Amino acid sequence: MTAAEYLWYIPNEIRPGHRGDDTAAAHNSLDTLTQQAVAIERHGWRGALLGAGWSRPDTFTVATALVARTASFEPLIAVRPGYWHPAHFAAASATLDHLSGGRVRVNIVSGRDELAAYGDSEGDQAQRYARTGEFMRLVRRLWTERDVTHRGEYFQVTGSTVGSRVQARPGRPHPKLYFGGASAAAEQVCATEADVQLFWGEPLDGIAERVARLRELSEKVGREHPPLEFGLRVTTVVRDTTAQAWADAEAKVADLAARQDDLPEGRGRFDAVGQRRLLDLQARGEVLDDNLYTAPGRIGGEGAGTTWLVGSAADVAKSLHRYADLGITHFVLSDTPYLAEIERQGNQLLPLLRAPR
Repeated sequence: MTAAEYLWYIPNEIRPGHRGDDTAAAHNSLDTLTQQAVAIERHGWRGALLGAGWSRPDTFTVATALVARTASFEPLIAVRPGYWHPAHFAAASATLDHLSGGRVRVNIVSGRDELAAYGDSEGDQAQRYARTGEFMRLVRRLWTERDVTHRGEYFQVTGSTVGSRVQARPGRPHPKLYFGGASAAAEQVCATEADVQLFWGEPLDGIAERVARLRELSEKVGREHPPLEFGLRVTTVVRDTTAQAWADAEAKVADLAARQDDLPEGRGRFDAVGQRRLLDLQARGEVLDDNLYTAPGRIGGEGAGTTWLVGSAADVAKSLHRYADLGITHFVLSDTPYLAEIERQGNQLLPLLRAPR
């Protein structure tokens, strides 16, 4: 797994206590978020995913502030077509990439949001992903070309050149474009335009099937970019012993269930194909693949809150090695309380993942 990259998650949330995190009064202050980003650097993580949503602090602003206060931290900045115009985003992200010395990563999100609140509108799934594909295609061109003219179905620019240029590196001509989605429309866009497909924490057989399908689809669509890479976004409950990890995981589920009516996730929407796939896993069993815990889905947790890898550092490392054997090279991990787990998993889990096998 020497080529793998490991990122964490920073919960830029208005409400404290995200997924059982500490409920400090200044949970989303610049000092608190910086403390997490600095800890991520110190304990061996490459960077962190910053989630997007109209009800959250603006993700790009948070990322910019954290880059300014760190030396190597790489934000994986979640952005939404419709919230951003591609030319505006290409310019902003290229500027941040230039100022940070090439530390920007981008996660393109097409899921549902409070679209009307920021002036966007909801099309059908085909339209939504067609727009996403055009957004990614145009942003990539603006990062790598000059005097760009584009006349698309959703976006147009004429003679556009981004002033600040992205920081090209060997094997990295521009910030990587991460993307998620499990529907046929999403996979078509991913195979054509994305750099990294992010999967939620599905069982190994499901991931193997999707990796194979996306590789085959990449050939069918005549992919023009380097080969598609794959990533895993999953909660990792790591403790000193297997027994302690399972005891804590079960206690977390019980606590979240008791507070279900107060959790935004409990009122969340499960229209996305990928989220429905995770929730459906409960029918296969409460524990899959040795330690993939599906019980959190009972309380309505979305995304990484729906399935957890549980165990000692050795247990979880073994599971992540299995995902790596399927072709996963990007890992976005997390557990709560976020700050304490940055250190615990950085010290206990990351050395096992990076050790030669």
